[in-house]
Amino acid sequence: MAHQVAALAFDGMAPFELGVVVEVFGLSRPELGERDWYELAVCAERPGEQLRAVGGFSLRAEHGLDVLAAADTVIVPGVPKAGGEVSPALVAALRTAHARGARLVSICSGAFAVAATGLLDGRRATTHWRYARLLAERHPEIEVDPDVLYVDNGDVLTSAGSAAGIDLCLYLVRADHGAAVVNTVARRFVVPPHREGGQAQFIEAAVRPVGEEHDGVALSMEWALRRLHQPLTVAALARTACLSERSYLRHFSRRNGVSPMKWVISQRIAASLPLLESGEGTVDEVAAAVGFDSAATFRHHFTRAMRTTPSAYRRTFAGAGR
Repeated sequence: MAHQVAALAFDGMAPFELGVVVEVFGLSRPELGERDWYELAVCAERPGEQLRAVGGFSLRAEHGLDVLAAADTVIVPGVPKAGGEVSPALVAALRTAHARGARLVSICSGAFAVAATGLLDGRRATTHWRYARLLAERHPEIEVDPDVLYVDNGDVLTSAGSAAGIDLCLYLVRADHGAAVVNTVARRFVVPPHREGGQAQFIEAAVRPVGEEHDGVALSMEWALRRLHQPLTVAALARTACLSERSYLRHFSRRNGVSPMKWVISQRIAASLPLLESGEGTVDEVAAAVGFDSAATFRHHFTRAMRTTPSAYRRTFAGAGR
């Protein structure tokens, strides 16, 4: 049977996060051939009732919490009010689903619903940075990390706000189907299959007006992506952008919220993921293939970024979806 995904809809919801879930798990995927895809059910506490959405329209969910409790993956894309009371019926359905072995997933303020079940007690979790302090205050037993895009506890996963829901949904696809499939889905989504960094880059880095940044920065990034396996330096990137090193550092950081070398490291880690998942080659060979000067350096940066070792990542994801 297809993997059953259930998403919660509620009155007053913002539609973006639910739309992300529908886009990833609800669309047909002819580009994947005969591969079995997910079956998505949008659920509400009172199925068939008109639910108002932000923006002046409404929707109706055909399924109730009984369907949500029976799903393989349950996604809560938000709650009516961050920090407000969570419906006892929803809490019971989430606990029932988890007890059956379902994967519980929250996006943005949905973390408050999952927190109300007690299943995050003693664990690490995240939510939108605007709600992180409130979540920590309401649930001091949870280790709230306001900087990351998502947190994977295995059976319970939480993500930051809005677009971080895309990151987490693609992460689930990668876990279920592997690198090749998630790359295909991300391409249709017109987003990268994995983003490095966390919420802090979006809090601290102001959005720049279109056209203000030097086009050479973008050219240098494209140039670097074709040469990740080669030694890359700020000096070489700056030359490609036709800028002095000082100007290049300023333009690059303003554009991307990180330094050039941090960005290069993140791209090398991203490039290593499908190689690790393929199961081919040693970790040392993967490190060399993506441009790290030693396996030790690769392990250090990989562990900091992915919060697991390359070997552990390979054990988890090698052969996914085969």
